Amino acid sequence: MLDELKTNNRNWAAGKVAADPGFFQRLVDQQAPKYLWIGCSDSRVPANEIVGLDPGELFVHRNVANLAPPQDANYLSVLQFSVEVLKVEHILVVGHYGCGGVAAAVDGKRRGLIDHWVHPIREVHHDHKHELDALADEGARLDRLIELNVIRQVKNVASDVFVQDAWARGQTLNVHGWVYSLANGLVTDLNVTVTGPDDVDKLP
Repeated sequence: MLDELKTNNRNWAAGKVAADPGFFQRLVDQQAPKYLWIGCSDSRVPANEIVGLDPGELFVHRNVANLAPPQDANYLSVLQFSVEVLKVEHILVVGHYGCGGVAAAVDGKRRGLIDHWVHPIREVHHDHKHELDALADEGARLDRLIELNVIRQVKNVASDVFVQDAWARGQTLNVHGWVYSLANGLVTDLNVTVTGPDDVDKLP
């Protein structure tokens, strides 16, 4: 079963060794990524490929709708490890246009457990209802909600005790908000970068 995937793996590994004989040995010795990517689980959003980084250069956490909920132990474990052990310098919260998780949060349909997971997006929608309602086009409203969700997650990350403690120690750590476009493969910087505790309250 899955012979095609296994063949692809062998070809990929052989190609890596052919281009760089020491590639895998360096991975065995240590990972030293400068970046933590918090992104969506969507299969169309491959974190490393989007930013052109090799394995070992990007620490990745993915979930439905790229959330950073302060009660999620999985996310918090990744955050603490990346900040305190790996000493990443940049945390990238990356949403994407056309996100089904964000759409599911506000389309009024019931799907079960996922409804609880995406509840924070409904809160973002409520908090920005006037801005969203002012947009006549449904697609534009969804795109803006996707952006607003990224901004809220940037605030969640930057407000977390692990990040706040890192800044208190004088550690260099920046939190960024991006949105990826499935249509053209490009990321848009939302210009909501947080570089220290004083920046958190400036977020919309």
